[in-house]
Amino acid sequence: MDNTFSATLIDAWNIIVSGGWIMIPLFLLGLVAFYVGARLLLFFFRGNHKKTSIATCEEWVRDASKAQGTVGEIIRYSQDGVSSVEDIQDRFSEIRTAEIPRLQQNITFLQIMINTAPLMGLLGTVLGMLTTFYGIALGGSESTTSIVAGGIQVALITTQMGLCLAIPGYIFVYFLKQKVIDYESFLVRLESISLQHFANKA
Repeated sequence: MDNTFSATLIDAWNIIVSGGWIMIPLFLLGLVAFYVGARLLLFFFRGNHKKTSIATCEEWVRDASKAQGTVGEIIRYSQDGVSSVEDIQDRFSEIRTAEIPRLQQNITFLQIMINTAPLMGLLGTVLGMLTTFYGIALGGSESTTSIVAGGIQVALITTQMGLCLAIPGYIFVYFLKQKVIDYESFLVRLESISLQHFANKA
């Protein structure tokens, strides 16, 4: 099992190396995109807003000491030292201003990385085709076949790598955008519950 896995890694490494120097920035781009995406995913999975029902939110708003996780922090912050409805609205506005633009900025950066991947793959394709045409121009040289084959290999591998990064990346960005929309909707519901509780208490 270990030998098979090692052989697979070696084969994958040889394929990456055969793609030429353009594979280095493509590989680094993939690492950066993975890091940013993992941080965003961790934010949404670590926060318990998706798993917290409206009934639970209402109970926590009535008794903030029972509130847990990220939602509990938001509830306690929105209630601490407030004396009017406007204070609560200002607190939720601060939360949205602090969180939503940062999330959207990271998603935009991730989308730029993903959009760049197929373009870099296309650059590798162009470089590979230039190498291929150079080999063809050599005519009857003994190295013509290897040069042409190497150029075609570079063109195909870089294109494949760029698409392998971009296709799942686009799906992942859409998923993250939906998560941001869900988070905004949750904050709106939580604000409404908090305002209603404050009005009833007043």
